[in-house]
Amino acid sequence: MPMDAHDIEAMIKAAIPDAEVTIRDLAGDGDHYAATVISESFRGKSRVQQHQIVYRSLQGQMGGVLHALALQTGVPSP
Repeated sequence: MPMDAHDIEAMIKAAIPDAEVTIRDLAGDGDHYAATVISESFRGKSRVQQHQIVYRSLQGQMGGVLHALALQTGVPSP
């Protein structure tokens, strides 16, 4: 069963409470999403570290229920 965009957003926000999260369903199939996650907690971390934080928030769903996630991360603009 595909994962709902609202569930993805909720999982990310639960782990990163200050995150601004935007989720787009790329193929309309509930399996291929793009996410943009902006959080102050990413400041000073490498892009790889930022992505690891987001993937951890998904609690092992990547590659299973959640087939593909194109991920962009960053810190808020001043």
